[in-house]
Amino acid sequence: MIKDHQARQAAKKEEQERRRKEAILSANELTQNLVDHLNVGVAQAYLNQKRLDAEAKQLHVGATNFAKQTQQWLTLIENFNGSLKEIGDVENWAKTIENDMNVITTALEIAYKTSREK
Repeated sequence: MIKDHQARQAAKKEEQERRRKEAILSANELTQNLVDHLNVGVAQAYLNQKRLDAEAKQLHVGATNFAKQTQQWLTLIENFNGSLKEIGDVENWAKTIENDMNVITTALEIAYKTSREK
């Protein structure tokens, strides 16, 4: 009876040990699967961040180039505007000279006519 009891105890211990090992293996598998799943997410987030950084750098370069080009356009327009003002000033000057010349011509004509009549 004692031997029978000891045999059953040993069988239960073996069964308990087998189940403990299975539980440990299952827990290890679960842990590994969870870590793998998290690593996939982390790797994807890393790749996304890397892509975002590259695109942000590209956008910064594009914005800088756009700002330089805009500044060049503004300078060109300001120069053009200044040239137009100068042309306007020259035109006004030419009209003033023309009016003065007309006044002088008229005065000379009147003076000439007056001197012929005498």
